[in-house]
Amino acid sequence: MSTEVEEIILPEALERAHAEAVAQNLSYAGGVSPPEAWALVQQGAAVLVDVRSAEERKFVGHVPDSLHVPWATGTALTRNPRFVRELEAKVAKAGGKDAVVLLLCRSGKRSALAAEAAAKAGFTRVFNVREGFEGEIDAHQHRGVADGWRFHGLPWVQD
Repeated sequence: MSTEVEEIILPEALERAHAEAVAQNLSYAGGVSPPEAWALVQQGAAVLVDVRSAEERKFVGHVPDSLHVPWATGTALTRNPRFVRELEAKVAKAGGKDAVVLLLCRSGKRSALAAEAAAKAGFTRVFNVREGFEGEIDAHQHRGVADGWRFHGLPWVQD
């Protein structure tokens, strides 16, 4: 029996995302599309964490059974100073800082910032869900018409 630590092989989508992240010199493990994120969650290969505010989750909707750790709180979206500690506590059962964690926000921008902070704090396999829950805003000031979790027809609920 070898005494070397075996390297963990990530699912193909995450390997590809990580290779792109290295090429782009990102500080976190990479980014995945909403359909890839949902497939990974369904396979039990990753934990989905919604980093939007509680208000956004309640009034816009959220992914069933996703974890929630707000990157920012309140209507002014004030940065949550406890984000990393709360994230670590929420994903402890999944492997803590070594868990495959997928972060989701409205458009993929705040979750990228959250992924950077998590990586800086020692999370080794934290990924951003590109496009976010609602997607980018279009020329008519609407979201969800070209991309995002809901645009792709993935599961979501509203309180």
